[in-house]
Amino acid sequence: MTRTSIEVDSFSHENPIPCATRVGPLIESSIIPPFDHGVREVPDTIEGQIANLFMHMGNMLEGAGATWDDMAKVTFFVSNPAEARSALNAPWVEKFPDPESRPSRHTMAVPDSGGKAKISCVFTAYVDR
Repeated sequence: MTRTSIEVDSFSHENPIPCATRVGPLIESSIIPPFDHGVREVPDTIEGQIANLFMHMGNMLEGAGATWDDMAKVTFFVSNPAEARSALNAPWVEKFPDPESRPSRHTMAVPDSGGKAKISCVFTAYVDR
């Protein structure tokens, strides 16, 4: 199987790593920051940051030839789990409306970095077609 690096216009890493990697049917993201499209600025609200994460994830899925239906798991790294969980639920249900077919989700508490970013994530997707 060939490994393919996935890059997107909405953000890029400063280090020499791709936004995501696809090996055969498996897609793994690198850490996804809540940056605004094309810049390294972060919205003030967690809702704005979550919107950016979903935008970046969608761009990576598309770049890898996948869709939201191929998402297997998303892990969110947050400084305030209670705030993040309630803010995540509406966009989560929007992207995954069928309760019988949702990916796994884990919300992990991490120390506050002192910056504006309140949340980041990684995901795993699997394209079975």
